[in-house]
Amino acid sequence: MAKAKRKRQRKHRGTPAGTIEARGRTGHPTSTRADAKAISRERRAHRLDKPPTWRGALNRAVVMAVIFALVVVVLFKRPVAAAAVLGVAMVLVYLPMSYYTDRFIYNRRQRQKQARTAR
Repeated sequence: MAKAKRKRQRKHRGTPAGTIEARGRTGHPTSTRADAKAISRERRAHRLDKPPTWRGALNRAVVMAVIFALVVVVLFKRPVAAAAVLGVAMVLVYLPMSYYTDRFIYNRRQRQKQARTAR
């Protein structure tokens, strides 16, 4: 005699809250790899199309100056006060260098985009 109740083909996946997810591709992302690549490409292009700012250059300069000061203290065994003075001097060097490098790269990218659209 045939069974009245069919056995489940797959296990129901429960969440920590106790709810049961629907059947299907519950454990896998729904987007494809090509979609994810296209989204990341758009995000990167959007980020690179923003003009450089002095604030971003300052943040980068401060981080690099702190790393420089730590290297001076740890590797060269100099006093912390001397490393702090060198760190401040490095911020003054890194700040314009970082901003103008970013601006050069941004302007070059904008020219390349214009040349591509002109073709």
